[in-house]
Amino acid sequence: MSAPHVEYVEMTGHIVDSLLLPKVLDAILSRGGRYNIETLRLGQRQDDPSFARIEVKADTSEQLEAILADVHPHGAVAADASDCRTVAADMDGAFPDGFYCSTNFRTQVKLNGEWVDVEDQEMDCGIAVDPEGAARCVPMTAVKTGNRVLVGRAGTRVFPPESEMRKHELFEFMASPVSSERPKAVSVREIAIAMRKTRAAGDRVLAVLGPAVVHTGGAELVAKMVRDGFINVLFAGNALATHDMEQAFYGTSLGVSLDKGLPTDEGHEHHLRTINTIRRMGGIKKAVETGKLTSGIMFECVKRDVPYVLAGSIRDDGPLPEVVTDALAAQDAMRRLIPGVGFCLMVATTLHSIAVGNLLPAWVKVACVDISPATVTKLMDRGSTQTVGIVSDAEPFIRALVAELDKPV
Repeated sequence: MSAPHVEYVEMTGHIVDSLLLPKVLDAILSRGGRYNIETLRLGQRQDDPSFARIEVKADTSEQLEAILADVHPHGAVAADASDCRTVAADMDGAFPDGFYCSTNFRTQVKLNGEWVDVEDQEMDCGIAVDPEGAARCVPMTAVKTGNRVLVGRAGTRVFPPESEMRKHELFEFMASPVSSERPKAVSVREIAIAMRKTRAAGDRVLAVLGPAVVHTGGAELVAKMVRDGFINVLFAGNALATHDMEQAFYGTSLGVSLDKGLPTDEGHEHHLRTINTIRRMGGIKKAVETGKLTSGIMFECVKRDVPYVLAGSIRDDGPLPEVVTDALAAQDAMRRLIPGVGFCLMVATTLHSIAVGNLLPAWVKVACVDISPATVTKLMDRGSTQTVGIVSDAEPFIRALVAELDKPV
């Protein structure tokens, strides 16, 4: 039998109580490899890090490479980590072959013998290294010919979340599982606490909202959160903004009276007439400045200088002048507003929630609220594991959240 292929990896941190070490060992075995824990030093106190050095054995170089790829996201780093390797991009809009694919976890690369934090952390990107020695995540479409792009895993390390270790907060304890039977009052209280902490820390709260927020009667409640400073950035689509302003102009959403719950005469035209009015006036801001628009979510965003991105879709009517119809341009507009976000609240929008989840680093806590459990499940399945899911209709949840935020601290 030929000699086994061997690599040594090291792990540091809360690797035992966070279950990272067992995950690494399981990944080695599931790939048909073998391991020997050469060194294991356990922290003596709760906050002390532990250290492990593991010998990984495989029968072929391909098998060993597959094992190392599996354990890398769990924080297992080659013991003799060399500097990272970069290759110049040979064309615009594509990475070199063998590029390193980023995660949403905090990542470092080794440059000139020093570990450097990767900026603009985002999943499913490449990592570009500039001549000054800074590294940052870049989407594929942003790569330019000549950019130095990281290839392979050498000289990289990730810091996965230690979510299983100690549950200091209920928010942390309840992350990941999704259940319609979860005690919603407790969940709402913890979200309110997280939003207050975010604001107190000087970070921003991002809201990602779907049109059901308006259809179910929650627009004024959201407007109040904007007015009170609990929503600092808004991501939505053409529909949310349109129906919010339709309510302001006509008292309806999709032609249904929000006071009586009944369709109104010619109500099916209201959303299109709203869009036409805003287009004729030159945009939402102009409608506020001229006094045409006097209430609602978009009104409060304009009055409070809360930035927003309205990302379009193929089915949009109009759309409103502010809607970004180029999907890549909409992604970039969102990326520019992500820095400084400390908490994200997603309500009643599957596609926007998943899209924004892909842009957020793993350390930004996310609360996703939807009447369908599948929305939250899809979000977490795509890597946004920092998400707390709540199964609820939009308006009852928002009403309960506003009531919690109004309570004296």
